[in-house]
Amino acid sequence: MRSLFKLLASIVAAVIVSPILCSYYCGRLIVGPQTAFQGCSQALSLLPGLSGSYLRRAFYRRTLVSCANDCSLGFGTIFSSPIAHVGNGVYIGAYCTIGAVTLGDDVLIGSNVSLLSGARQHGTLRTDVPIRMQPGVFAPITIGRGSWIGERSVVMADVGEHCVVGAGAVVTKPVPDFGVAVGVPATLPVTRQEHRSAHSVQ
Repeated sequence: MRSLFKLLASIVAAVIVSPILCSYYCGRLIVGPQTAFQGCSQALSLLPGLSGSYLRRAFYRRTLVSCANDCSLGFGTIFSSPIAHVGNGVYIGAYCTIGAVTLGDDVLIGSNVSLLSGARQHGTLRTDVPIRMQPGVFAPITIGRGSWIGERSVVMADVGEHCVVGAGAVVTKPVPDFGVAVGVPATLPVTRQEHRSAHSVQ
């Protein structure tokens, strides 16, 4: 019965979001795909409750590179780029900003998290040109399956599978599988496997 309810809710959400999709595709022709996408993403982020999550998912299933039908997308969360993948069982908390990121299956993202499109989005080499006018590099990053990204963290590099990124951490370098990254900038004091081994000895 619950599965049937979810299916019906997804169908209704797809119907309701269809005018927004039409607006998005029209906007692509007028203001460009990036601006049109960001406008719709910001508007949809403000829809509260379970219905808001269903509507966001219905929109992103048709505009992102890929978006699973069982992900949960929190209130206030926006995608800044359509070049994103959202895997099965992904949970994204409230007020997150997601760039060109691939989220593997069963990834958990806490609230107020920023997943950036790499660490070089703004050029800073020249001092005679404003930073906003210098070319940057947008590099897609990946959060491996089963990883947990803690509250208010900032991620600018790949995170492996089954990792933990501590609350408030700033990840500037890749985190290997089973890594635990904490601090600013984030360091890896221990892996999850080492942590488990230490506890099994006690």
